Amino acid sequence: MDLISKIKELKREKNAIVLTHCYQNIEIDEVSDFVGDSLYLSKMAAQTNADIIVFAGVYFMAQSAKLLSPNKKVLLPNLNSGCMMADMINVENLKSFKDRNPNIPVVCYINSTAEVKANCDVCCTSSNAIEVVKNLNSDKVLFVPDNFLGKYVQHKLPNIEIITFNGYCPIHQRIRLEEIERARKNYPNAMILTHPECNQEVAKRSDFIGSTKEIMEYVKKSDKKQFVIATEKGVVDRLNRDSKKEGWNKEFILIDENIICPDMKKNSLDSIYNTLLKEENVIEIDLDVAKKATKCIEKMFEITSPIKNC
Repeated sequence: MDLISKIKELKREKNAIVLTHCYQNIEIDEVSDFVGDSLYLSKMAAQTNADIIVFAGVYFMAQSAKLLSPNKKVLLPNLNSGCMMADMINVENLKSFKDRNPNIPVVCYINSTAEVKANCDVCCTSSNAIEVVKNLNSDKVLFVPDNFLGKYVQHKLPNIEIITFNGYCPIHQRIRLEEIERARKNYPNAMILTHPECNQEVAKRSDFIGSTKEIMEYVKKSDKKQFVIATEKGVVDRLNRDSKKEGWNKEFILIDENIICPDMKKNSLDSIYNTLLKEENVIEIDLDVAKKATKCIEKMFEITSPIKNC
């Protein structure tokens, strides 16, 4: 029996599901029940009757799944799969940031640990960050940890002062304006699609700015045939696969072949199989932290439209 078949058999035996983020190695899709953005995956898992969730992603994503499915066992195939952005903020420096800017609501990007979420007022995703900030009805907002996403929201909501923490995604930060200009020259008929974790110079020269899910939905509906994608390589891999499979006759070009998240690529079919077989790498969250972090996420659901909560 091959590895994919073994994983599928284990899933049946243990009533388990596999969640896979779009930045993962594409072969993991073969054993996945859901593929997509992190909050979408956690929400879908919560709606199932699975006993075990294997999250092919990074640590904060597995924590989010545990928050939304507290009675399910959540496993992370590789406990070293962290997030460089999430690691830039902790409870201590969050407290210092809040102390320097007192009595201002704190919006926390989903790309953060449960411990950080527990000390913020409301969560957001790259899809709904603008709506979350707007619906707080505050003239000032603290935004953590992503400086670039915060600046993007500031650009869209100029009447609200957004004070950003100095965190960022090192992978998206690599994408420079020169690469956008080069893509314009090399692919004059292509549309350039960018994730809002990129810096504002890059975003402003793009044709579309959106989350991973929004980028993938946009290209499916577009009548254009060529796209330059400014986000992690896994998105381009899936779009090119789906284009061939579904007969879209569209071409997807990665802005730079080095736009690869090493933490996301730490998961593999082998690690999924071994983790599920042994039921190891279990995600545990302190009950008090979980209660407060869940409240932060639930506040997001309260003030945003359901279509944006993914």
